[in-house]
Amino acid sequence: MKDIASLEDLGQALLTGRIRVVDCTATLGPRTPLLKLPPEIADDTPPIEIHPISKYGDRGPFWAWNWLKVGEHSGTHFDAPHHWITGKDYPDGSTDTIAPQNFVAPANVIDCSAQAAADPDFLLTAEGVKAWEAEHGEIGEGEWVLMRTDWCKRNGDAALYLNADETGPHTPGPSADCIQYLMDKKVLGWGTDAGIAGGMTPPYPAHNLLHANNRYGLASLVNLSELPPKGAILIAAPLKIENGTGSPIRALVLVPA
Repeated sequence: MKDIASLEDLGQALLTGRIRVVDCTATLGPRTPLLKLPPEIADDTPPIEIHPISKYGDRGPFWAWNWLKVGEHSGTHFDAPHHWITGKDYPDGSTDTIAPQNFVAPANVIDCSAQAAADPDFLLTAEGVKAWEAEHGEIGEGEWVLMRTDWCKRNGDAALYLNADETGPHTPGPSADCIQYLMDKKVLGWGTDAGIAGGMTPPYPAHNLLHANNRYGLASLVNLSELPPKGAILIAAPLKIENGTGSPIRALVLVPA
């Protein structure tokens, strides 16, 4: 987007298709896979429910609308610092107090899809991030960092998506030193933890370290395969929930066509 000199140029680029909008959001509904924590430490998020209020009938002749039952951390969602004990004391750590400037930022997309396909417990390390930077350029302060795993291809099957056995879930994610490296670089946020993160030191390092640094998490993004390694702008705005610890989002990414 180096040729975009002003907001007017940006608007024209959107209108003419020089910038494409990629939807990185999974459909939210009763069949949406919900992330689970070990039952000994957490209750599950209840399944999503969609209930009709009216649909062009006696209870509302001209309109259709529904009411929803949905957890803050359902589907493609935003994690605010107050989501984790390490971020509970930040005055700007809930979805209604975060500065809106922080919902829009450049995105770095690290492609780990091949590794994730070969090993569902694959962990991206700090050395892996540094190798990516050597090829694509340094990750800057205040930027999003996204790990592409193509795990979203499993969205249609909750059991396949969670990929759990008697030892727990098995899904790819970051190592603790990966997240610490990104925190040292003062990035804006990252995706979510690996399935085996509960056994790491510290437990759930993405959540633990991100929120300890007043940074943000994103979970269950889709279509990262359509994004370049660098050069895209991510818009990830949570609902302005009073004292909200997170929120489902519509994650949109601006990509040069």
